[in-house]
Amino acid sequence: MLLAGLKWMFLIIGTMIGAGYASGRELWQFFGTESTLAIILFSILFFICTYVIMDVSRQRKTKHYIPVLREFMGARLTGLYDGMIVLYLFSTTVIMIAGGGATLEVLHIPYWYGVLIISGLLVILFIWGINGMTSMNAMIIPILITFLLGTLFVFQWTSGFQLHIDAGKQSNWPSAFTFTALNILPLVAVLAAIGHKINHKGELWIASLGSALLLGFISFLYNESLLTVANEVMLYEIPLFAILKHYPYFMVLVMSGLLWAAIYTTAASGLLGLCTRISEYVKMPFWQLSFLLLLLMIPLTTIGFAKLIGILYPLYGILNLYILAAILLYPITHRFEDKPLS
Repeated sequence: MLLAGLKWMFLIIGTMIGAGYASGRELWQFFGTESTLAIILFSILFFICTYVIMDVSRQRKTKHYIPVLREFMGARLTGLYDGMIVLYLFSTTVIMIAGGGATLEVLHIPYWYGVLIISGLLVILFIWGINGMTSMNAMIIPILITFLLGTLFVFQWTSGFQLHIDAGKQSNWPSAFTFTALNILPLVAVLAAIGHKINHKGELWIASLGSALLLGFISFLYNESLLTVANEVMLYEIPLFAILKHYPYFMVLVMSGLLWAAIYTTAASGLLGLCTRISEYVKMPFWQLSFLLLLLMIPLTTIGFAKLIGILYPLYGILNLYILAAILLYPITHRFEDKPLS
């Protein structure tokens, strides 16, 4: 039970810690000043959401997200959210592949070689299906977390642990809801794919509580570190590099590698959600499905997705807040039904 719970915990964290989170861009965009309460609320909301999604998936023994969506949203809205999730997963995976190619340019690897490398590794990963995905996260995510926390601790140590906490100034608390909502769709897609593999209720507690506490702590420490270099963050496309500017160049290379790993785990999560959904209609091994999907995605990496994201993400934000509310209310609305949440 413990090992299974940790495996799901790393899967959750791997889905959450994408390039945007690992680079500090998402944290700086949503949190920043007066955000200690917001981060605490985010941890609580994240715990509730992951627990509820996993518990519904466990009870329904799901292999993809449609039964879970239907449980939360009802039959009418399921079709809408199904389309939104497919589009979301597809577009973000394309962006991750493009980002993987661009990141390797730091090592003087041509962009298209980088795109082919990350695509090839994704296909190889899915030869082992969901087991390959969870094993990869169990290997990569602890390393990523260790280096990220180590970097932030050393930075705080050399800065004298400057914490910017004022209990009377916590006006940014609503960001907890928008930040949690941003990550709901991929969590539903990925966690629903493992419902049939969850055997014990204890796995839910280990995975949901462990991931919420760990992500909450990392988010707090990361946000405080960024506040220390707030005047310089705007000069960097990747806020993490404002923290790393006084570190040896070797550390910049190491963290660039970890950012690439975060991109890879996010792309893998997106492909997992797509493969589990499509496999309902197309009976093919996951590695073949991922190969076909990547053939469609690779040409699209040359298209300017900034405008597309500018249109889609605000729409996702609105729809995600609705599904966030549905998940949070689910334990209450189903409390007196014949099939309780737990």
